[in-house]
Amino acid sequence: MARIVVLDYGSGNLRSAERALRRVGADVTVTADADAALEADGLVVPGVGAFAACMSGLQEIGGPRIIERRLAGGRPVLGICVGMQVLFDLGVEWDERTEGCGQWPGTVERLKADVLPHMGWNTVQAPVGSALFHGLDADTRFYFVHSFGVRRWEMAESEVLRPPLVTWAHHGEDFVAAVENGALAATQFHPEKSGDAGAAVLQNWLRDVVG
Repeated sequence: MARIVVLDYGSGNLRSAERALRRVGADVTVTADADAALEADGLVVPGVGAFAACMSGLQEIGGPRIIERRLAGGRPVLGICVGMQVLFDLGVEWDERTEGCGQWPGTVERLKADVLPHMGWNTVQAPVGSALFHGLDADTRFYFVHSFGVRRWEMAESEVLRPPLVTWAHHGEDFVAAVENGALAATQFHPEKSGDAGAAVLQNWLRDVVG
């Protein structure tokens, strides 16, 4: 059974994530303890609300360093919603610019859509070879709730030996719905609120965690 830590930094649907992970067979602990987060088989970084507030909470518990150290050792990390957004270089909300964890180049900014927030069920366009979406049909829907997102993927394929797999969704315009990059994966949607489809994504992630 995979030992998973859901990182508690004062933001996110912690208990929802815990229940969803338990549902697919994980041994889950919700904690801000750095040692536990480093030692777990997998780390989940949730997030709800403003980019700046989430980054502030992460920094208070040393979250960026925890993420960096895990990835340096090839140990899996999964970001969810704003927990995905903070993995990018920069968040711009209204007139506030906040540096993120910088794992991926790119900017989180307000979506150009007639209706915001983007709240509800939507399909995604997963690339060939995706592990997160393995076994799921193209018309499978996931639950989103956000007004900001990554509108452009800025990492050139020449920058890395194995380019990340980027999944897209559409609400007014295309935006990044998920990224798979070695030990680091993330979803803009909430797998913990996406019923059986979300459970399948979490189960696929756990399969990679246990190797």
